[in-house]
Amino acid sequence: MSSYQQPDQRGHFGPYGGSFVSETLTHAINELREAYARYQHDPDFIAEFQRELAHFVGRPSPVYHAERMSRELGGAQIFLKREDLNHTGAHKVNNTIGQAMLARRMGKPRVIAETGAGQHGVATATICARYGLECVVYMGSEDIKRQSPNVYRMKLLGATVVPVESGSKTLKDALNEALRDWVANVDNTFYIIGTVAGPHPYPMMVRDFQSVIGQESLVQMPEMLARAGCHAPQPDAVLACVGGGSNAMGIFHPYIPHAGTRLIGVEAAGLGLDSGKHSASLQRGSPGVLHGNRTYVLQDDNGQVTETHSISAGLDYPGVGPEHAYLKDIGRAEYVGVTDDQALAAFHHLCRTEGIIPALESSHAIAYAMQLAPTLRRDQSLLVCLSGRGDKDIGTVADLSHADFYCRPSCQGQAVKGGSDQPITLVRAGAAA
Repeated sequence: MSSYQQPDQRGHFGPYGGSFVSETLTHAINELREAYARYQHDPDFIAEFQRELAHFVGRPSPVYHAERMSRELGGAQIFLKREDLNHTGAHKVNNTIGQAMLARRMGKPRVIAETGAGQHGVATATICARYGLECVVYMGSEDIKRQSPNVYRMKLLGATVVPVESGSKTLKDALNEALRDWVANVDNTFYIIGTVAGPHPYPMMVRDFQSVIGQESLVQMPEMLARAGCHAPQPDAVLACVGGGSNAMGIFHPYIPHAGTRLIGVEAAGLGLDSGKHSASLQRGSPGVLHGNRTYVLQDDNGQVTETHSISAGLDYPGVGPEHAYLKDIGRAEYVGVTDDQALAAFHHLCRTEGIIPALESSHAIAYAMQLAPTLRRDQSLLVCLSGRGDKDIGTVADLSHADFYCRPSCQGQAVKGGSDQPITLVRAGAAA
């Protein structure tokens, strides 16, 4: 794959991608395409982007050897690319910085964004606060309920959070509303899309900004693998969760030429791939047009987009980035599913074995790594993109575990105790554990 050059000049990844937008957005898309073409190789732009990643985000993010988990599972060594340690707690900030820098250079004082799990919304609000830009974030009302900590974080940062009540009230509908806003305010508004989807140049642009994840990994892994007793200079497989697919594409893209490394995207299988309650576009979808690009879409026989389900708000989307669709078709990447229950079990397992609380999105990738590792040798390795931290998901996990989340007045003077596979119980302070 050393000759891999995607997309083409029109933004196509094979038969996928492109730009399917209304006439009212054509000028805005062309303006953005020209601006990105002008600045993506500009030395001053690149230098500023790298400074922001180093001094504001805190990059490079480390690669961590999950030694205890690897030892207990047996088989391959598991490594985590710690995007959860970035400022704002996820990979999303890599992209929002790059796009906000473009917004300033294009003279756009107002920024809009969509968000599902809230991490992209928080990252957008963060960089808008830093640059003094007005920020409006669209978020499905169902996602607002299950991601309330991130909603408050956005408001603390000065953003206006607009609840979306249409459709399934999740990420798809938030993106719809953001596009409507953009149509009405193209002159002064920049739309920061959070994933590798949307009309060209977004899939390419977001991938480029997120590719720092894989670029750093290529440099970091040889030393980490040598210390762990692995013989290959790069991991045998790279794994990442896939909703729209920005964290996965960020770590996959630099590895595409490395034929010895498998690329494994993990979709949300929800209640099961055959249940109709999932978000596995690449495994159960078909080619169609959604949000300005051609890709795999969950749709019925009449081409109507079907509702999705996932325990994780960030994976609850009926489409996927067009480059993922292309990588699937050419066989360079493979895509698997992990259910809600498997992801929740992996969430608890990583908490208790490594002292790391992962995002529920990332927990899908962890879950598949836990399945795959025992089938491999000890001198083989898996690199998992830990795309975000799980603070935002504590309420969801507590509800699913039938546990008390906030300490009510009746709980004062009590401590929380519980195993990862049982409801959390309350133990009075000073009592024997």
